[in-house]
Amino acid sequence: MGIYIDKGNAAFQRVRNSEYIDKSGLIAVVNNTLFTEQSFTCVTRCRRFGKSIAAKMLAAYYDRSCDSRHLFADLAIASDPTFEQHLNKYPVIYLDLSSFAGEMSRKGIVEEIEKRLVKDIRTAFPKTPVPRGGSLMDYLLRIHGETGDVFIFIIDEWDAILRENAEMSNSRQQRSNLKDDYINWLRRMFKSVSGTEVFAGVYMTGILPIKKYNTQSALNNFQEYSMITPRKMAPYFGFTKEEVKGLAAKHGMDFDELEKWYDGYQIGVQPSMFNPNSVMQAIDNGRCESFWASTGAFDSISDYIERNFDGLKDDILYVLAGGRVKVNTTKFRNDLWDVRSRDDVLTVLIHLGYLSFDWQERECYLPNYEVSEELANAVEESSWTVVAQALRQSERLLMATLRSDAETVARLVEAAHDSEASILKYNDENTLSCVISIAYYYAHGDYIFHRELPTGRGYADLVLMPRKNVDKPAIVIELKNNEKPSCAIAQIKERHYTDKVAEYTGDILLVGISYDEQTKEHKCQIETWHK
Repeated sequence: MGIYIDKGNAAFQRVRNSEYIDKSGLIAVVNNTLFTEQSFTCVTRCRRFGKSIAAKMLAAYYDRSCDSRHLFADLAIASDPTFEQHLNKYPVIYLDLSSFAGEMSRKGIVEEIEKRLVKDIRTAFPKTPVPRGGSLMDYLLRIHGETGDVFIFIIDEWDAILRENAEMSNSRQQRSNLKDDYINWLRRMFKSVSGTEVFAGVYMTGILPIKKYNTQSALNNFQEYSMITPRKMAPYFGFTKEEVKGLAAKHGMDFDELEKWYDGYQIGVQPSMFNPNSVMQAIDNGRCESFWASTGAFDSISDYIERNFDGLKDDILYVLAGGRVKVNTTKFRNDLWDVRSRDDVLTVLIHLGYLSFDWQERECYLPNYEVSEELANAVEESSWTVVAQALRQSERLLMATLRSDAETVARLVEAAHDSEASILKYNDENTLSCVISIAYYYAHGDYIFHRELPTGRGYADLVLMPRKNVDKPAIVIELKNNEKPSCAIAQIKERHYTDKVAEYTGDILLVGISYDEQTKEHKCQIETWHK
C-alpha cells in the first residue's frame, strides 16, 4: 500500500462504518466520462459538504490494489450498467493537498509534491526506471508505454495551495510566483496531449473553481461543477430533503428543526439541499445547534466587506434582514487575493457556503439559521458597531413586542433606525423595512420572516410566522411614514391581512409602527387579534 498510489479502500471503509447516505450515483456520472473528452472533472463546493468523502469513495471504487465489492454491493451504483466495467480496474493516484498545509510557505513546494509522487509511484512500478531529468508526466508516460496502464488521478482540495497561500505572510510577489508555479504544474499534467493518453480520468475537489487568467481558464479542458453551476452533479452536493427526513425518522430527531438550521441551499435544479456535515453532527449530538466555525478564507475577505465595495454593506445588511440581492458571478477570477468588487465578495461568500445562489434569478441570500447566526457573529465582531448594537438589542425588541409594550418597541426601533442612518439611506421606506427586519433579528430562531407577504387585499410589510411547535403568536408589522401608528393598524384590519396568516396560526399580534421624517420620532401601537 502506497502513500499516494495503491492506497486501497481503508479510508472509505471507515466512511461505511459510520452513518452513510448513499451518494454512489456520483460514480456512474464519472464512469460515463472515462476515456472521453469530458474525462477531466473538477467538483468544487463549500467546506463540510462531503468533498473528501466523495474522493475517498471514488478511490476505493477504482483502485485495483484492493477488492471493494463489499463496500458497494448495497449501494445504488451496484445496479448501474457501468459498475462491473470499472470496479477496481485502475492504478489510482490520490493526492490530498490539504495534507501539505504546514509546508505551503516553503519555496519549491510544487517540486516537492512532484518528487514525493514520483518516489511513491516508483515503488509501485519498480521495473520502470525514472527518466533522467524527467518530470512526473514523463515517468507516467514511460509506465504507460511499457505496461499499457492508464491511471485515475484524484486530487482532493486542489485549491488548498491557493487558499492557504492567501493567508501566508509572504510578499505578494512570492504568493504570485507560488500560485503560477502550481497552476502551470497542473497545466503540464492535465492540459497536454499526454494527459489524455495517461489518464482514464481525473477528478479534483476544492472550494474555489479553477483559477482564471484574464478571461480564460487556466485548465479549460476540465468540466467544472460548482455551487454556482453544479449541473448534473447537483444531487450529490448535499443532503436532500427526503434523505434528511429518513435520518430524522431513524434517529428520532425533529425534521422541522433540522430544516430550520441546515436547509436552504439551492444548488442548480435542487431547490432544497442541507449541509450534510451539520446534519450528521446534530444527529450525533441529539440536538440542533451551530456547528459552523469561522474559516480563514472568510477572515481573508472581511476587510473587503469593510471597504464597502459598491455599497456592499447595504447588501450584507439586506440579506441579513432576510432579503435577496442580485449578483454577477461571472467576473470573479477565483482568487482570494484578486477580489475587486462587490460582486466578487458575494461570489466568494457563495463558494464558501455563507450565501445560497438562485441561478434563475441570479440572486444570493442567507440559506438557513445556522449560517445567519455565523454571519451575524461576524458582523458583531466587525467595526459595524451600530448594526452590532441593533443585533444585540433584538431579543429585547421581540420580548417587548410579545408583551405588547409599544413604548419600548418604539424606542428600540428608533434607536436602530437612528444608528444605522450612516449606513443606509435614512428616509427610504424600504430601508426602514430593512432596519425593522434587522431589529427583529433574534426572532429568526422561532419565526419565519415574510417581507411584503401577499395577504388579504394587499401586502403586509413584514409578517413573522411562528415555526412548527413554537407556541407564540404570529406578528404582522405595518410601517407608516408621517402617519399615526393607528393608521397602520387600521390598514391591517381593512385589508384583511390577518386572513391569510390565520390559516396557519392562532392569535396574531398587530404591530403598527410610524415614523415622522421631520422629528425622526417613532411611535408604535400593538393590538391582539384573536382567531
